[in-house]
Amino acid sequence: MKAFVSTIVVVLLLSGATLLGYARWTGPLKEADAALADGRLEQAVAGYQRAEARFDALPAAKQIVAVEYNRAVGNHLAALYRLKRYDEVIDLAQKAPAAALPNFWAASAFFQKAVVEEAPEARLGWLSRAEEEFRKALEATPDDWDTKFDYELTTRLAAELRKQPNTPPKQMMQLLRPPTAGAKPPRRTG
Repeated sequence: MKAFVSTIVVVLLLSGATLLGYARWTGPLKEADAALADGRLEQAVAGYQRAEARFDALPAAKQIVAVEYNRAVGNHLAALYRLKRYDEVIDLAQKAPAAALPNFWAASAFFQKAVVEEAPEARLGWLSRAEEEFRKALEATPDDWDTKFDYELTTRLAAELRKQPNTPPKQMMQLLRPPTAGAKPPRRTG
């Protein structure tokens, strides 16, 4: 009986120590989540980078606690996007796990780059990349209506921009309006 009680005590002690260690190990993730919720985006990014570094140092943890890792990377992508650091979003999305929705974030970043691009060929290039990434995002999450909308919008805009490549960036969204009788077509430059 003594051996059984001793075994139970040891198991409970080890379980408690493991849970305490896990809580300390995921501390940067918790801090980053709080910063993101409070709108402190720079602090959130720094926290997610620390959390991801811990996962990178212990690769098995990416599989053991995949939910936490996916949350860290997904929220990191969201914070970078909100900070308008689109190149960093694209870079991080290339190595992000599928559960972090990297194709959605990359597509959104490519779209934003297209909206401000002045050069017609480069603008169409960014928009085409956004279209491809939104297609991949839709394949990964076919029931996500936001992604469906974004994909359809980007596809329609890219098709119209192929027809009228010299449309100024500020007038791009007007390409999606249905033509009305007697309306003037968008002004072309170049």
